[in-house]
Amino acid sequence: SRAAIAAAVVAGMALLAGLVWLMTEEGPTPPDTARMILSETDFANLDGWEVDDHAQALAALRQTCKILKRVPADRALRGDPQLGITAGDLHPVCDLAEKTADQDAKTFFETAFVPFHIRNGEETAGLMTGYYEPEMKGSRIRSDAFPASVLARPDSLVMVELGDFRDSLRGQRIAGHVENGRLRPFADRTQIVEGALDEEGLELIWLPSAIDAFFLEIQGSGRVVLQDGPDAGQVIRLSYAGQNGHPYTPIGRPLIDRGHIPREEMSMAAIRSWLEANPDEAQEVMNLNASFVFFTELEVAHPELGPPGAQSALLTPHRSIAVDRKHHALGLPFWFELPNPSGASPDGPMHRLMMAQDTGGAIRGPVRADYFAGVGDAAGEIAGQMQDRGSLSMLLPHAVAERARKITW
Repeated sequence: SRAAIAAAVVAGMALLAGLVWLMTEEGPTPPDTARMILSETDFANLDGWEVDDHAQALAALRQTCKILKRVPADRALRGDPQLGITAGDLHPVCDLAEKTADQDAKTFFETAFVPFHIRNGEETAGLMTGYYEPEMKGSRIRSDAFPASVLARPDSLVMVELGDFRDSLRGQRIAGHVENGRLRPFADRTQIVEGALDEEGLELIWLPSAIDAFFLEIQGSGRVVLQDGPDAGQVIRLSYAGQNGHPYTPIGRPLIDRGHIPREEMSMAAIRSWLEANPDEAQEVMNLNASFVFFTELEVAHPELGPPGAQSALLTPHRSIAVDRKHHALGLPFWFELPNPSGASPDGPMHRLMMAQDTGGAIRGPVRADYFAGVGDAAGEIAGQMQDRGSLSMLLPHAVAERARKITW
């Protein structure tokens, strides 16, 4: 069923979030040295709390609760093991959310949660970026106008969450295929582009160019308006279904190193413009990224919402974020602050209540988030510009907050 397919999309659309940061350089603190520290605060200390639209955040929380209410109460929600957060910790919150009127949303959050400011060691700020769901033209039929394929997940691809086997490997994953009883590396991008999977009939949709397909992978999800055949005009969603296990290699850095794009002009738009202007070199540059993403087709039942994130809840534009599941449990609210957004919020600082509903390979560290900006070109403009230092505060249900107070951070 489509619901089962959506539930299987456990790695989230932000696995390879298309970030300028990811395309160029690492953040200030290596992820393997990250250390989360929580300090209890008060809602009055959250800058902008009083004027936020809490009803929008409540609507996003209800999307999460649709998933959580089906999860057994004793099921762990990952995140920092010291907090031991389970689905049962959020079930009472979800019960209350269902009964709360929109006009009482602010009181609901203040009653049901306790805010804790998040630090990464001594660092109070971290990198905040954006992602979005692109919309493009496509076809179910290969033609000169639509020569580039989007592939479904191969049956032979095995994805492994290493944390399921050893606590020290929480947050790490590998993928490959089984050969003579051993897990071996899967084909890389170059091998796939050169035909390694051509005989498997995996083609889902055909797009106008390999560059379109590459950027669809970067975002992890996209809407396609079908142009040919009996389905012409229909809008479908291509959502993340798996990845080949090879590490993501940023292509922005080699473009800088080769002198193709000045560092101060680097952006997703600049990368795309260079690839389109240099078709003879574009595939070789894209092949520097050995990672390859596979997709599944989902219907667009709620056009106003985004695709399912890692939690399987539909993402809410401007109210959903991707976080690092090594540190944070999906399903919790977060207070998101950008004091000096670079073009994403022309009216000034951005302060708003967000729901952690997604994750991603580029989202590493306790003070790190990827902001879901929505669907289409306007959302892409916001996501492409967002690359700023900001802060996060986590809202914990009272039972979890009590556990947090007893931890020596």
